[in-house]
Amino acid sequence: MAAFECEFLEANGRRKKGVIEGDSERHVRQILREQGKVLLSIQEGKEKQANHFFSPGINIKERALLTRQLATLIDAGLPIEEALQGVAQQTSKTRLRSMLLSVRAKVLEGHSLAQALASYPKAFPVLFRASVEAGEQSGHLHAVLMQLADYSERQRHNSQKIQMAMMYPAILTIVAISIVVFLLGSVMPDIVQVFDRQDAELPSITQFMLIISGLITNYGGITLLALIAVLSGYIWLVSRPKPKAKKDRLILTVPGLGNFIRTAQITRYISTLAMLSSSGVPLVEGMKIAAQVLENEEVKKRLAQSEQDVRQGTNLGTALEKTKLLPPMMLQLIYSGERSGELDQMLTRAARQQEDDTNAWIGTLVSLFEPLMLLVMGGVVMMIVMAILLPIMNMNQLLN
Repeated sequence: MAAFECEFLEANGRRKKGVIEGDSERHVRQILREQGKVLLSIQEGKEKQANHFFSPGINIKERALLTRQLATLIDAGLPIEEALQGVAQQTSKTRLRSMLLSVRAKVLEGHSLAQALASYPKAFPVLFRASVEAGEQSGHLHAVLMQLADYSERQRHNSQKIQMAMMYPAILTIVAISIVVFLLGSVMPDIVQVFDRQDAELPSITQFMLIISGLITNYGGITLLALIAVLSGYIWLVSRPKPKAKKDRLILTVPGLGNFIRTAQITRYISTLAMLSSSGVPLVEGMKIAAQVLENEEVKKRLAQSEQDVRQGTNLGTALEKTKLLPPMMLQLIYSGERSGELDQMLTRAARQQEDDTNAWIGTLVSLFEPLMLLVMGGVVMMIVMAILLPIMNMNQLLN
């Protein structure tokens, strides 16, 4: 059976859209006719759209929810196709329902769940599909799906914490820049113009601020367009493989920032590897998949070399230590896990510990940024006020 996206008129005359399963368009027309509905348009979900650039996708919240629902139904003893149909009936979004019914149709044709999910690579990335495949092969699909749901919700929670932490500094920065631009572009020229008419000698700080004010007033639009053009050119340039690799290599050498990026990338890598390993994915294959979720090309290059070392017989701890990316505590946990035969648990513990440390470090950095930004903003405003008040004070001294 296939999934068809339909638009029809109900018995009360209301126009409605929905997804209906049927063997053919004729079958769907018959189903609607028996329900007393009038079909207006019908279109079958095309699988070839899955590999297209504009293939449908879902956000991490939706993926976590449907994964947990699917795991619950499978754990209750329902076959995969019935579980997919149950989850599809529970969702109110036509796009998501159509996707799930299309996956169900592939399963009914004899494909595995992982193969059916591959029709929608944006909605179900390689990490998700590899875990599902391992769960199907091991016979513990419901447990793997629960782990995937927990992993997705943890990622979403961490992302929301960082976004909420950065919201106030971002708003503060925008307000500070707006106030400074307004003072330099509108207020200061009008006030200082009075002293220019009297040929009064202006202090050095006032002259400096007037130069900046003139640049904002006369060339503000051109400067903004130039900044946009430079930013667009930079984004295009770093999207190319060689410039991006060079940029990623250089950014790791920046004091402070490089260490933060290295830690964040390794935390994501170990967290993904822990989830894959506990799902039954072979270690070498898990290392290959975990590296694909990283953005920094230099880190991916070093981890690819460690994958080759493990493939040739080196233990995981030694291979990762050669990369010089992991902190000592994480390496000790991995070594301990290999010696005790509990590598999955130790990887999970190392990932959780590093996630907590990273979140705490981000919180500390954001809490320091707020007063620092207030000090910078206060200093700039004080310079503008001094540039305005000094000529007034000089004028009062001349009058006295």
